[in-house]
Amino acid sequence: MKAKSFLLGLTTGVISGAAVVLFSAPQSGEQLRQTISSSTAKAKLSLHDVKSELQKVKASISTLKAEAQNNIPSIINELKGNLTTFKQEIEPETLKLKQEIESLQNSIKEIEKNIPSDKNNA
Repeated sequence: MKAKSFLLGLTTGVISGAAVVLFSAPQSGEQLRQTISSSTAKAKLSLHDVKSELQKVKASISTLKAEAQNNIPSIINELKGNLTTFKQEIEPETLKLKQEIESLQNSIKEIEKNIPSDKNNA
């Protein structure tokens, strides 16, 4: 008895569900299959485009990596050479500035010696 009522309820539920799905479907079966087919074709084309763009990006990265490996050492060497040249060019001016600073410091010391301090005046 319990199995018979269970099966009757199950059958009623399945038939009711199928009827609801059948009446609430937005498209007929053939239209739905065409929509799915066209959507699948569009998705495949998009995937193909993504794959081709990804290959282009990979090729660009490889090219960039190769160019960086070839050019960076020469750029670094050029920068080192320019830095050495710059240091050599500014060295006379640096020495001249150091001498002027020493001269100014000596002048300040002499001026301080010649000015009487406030303690002596008070």
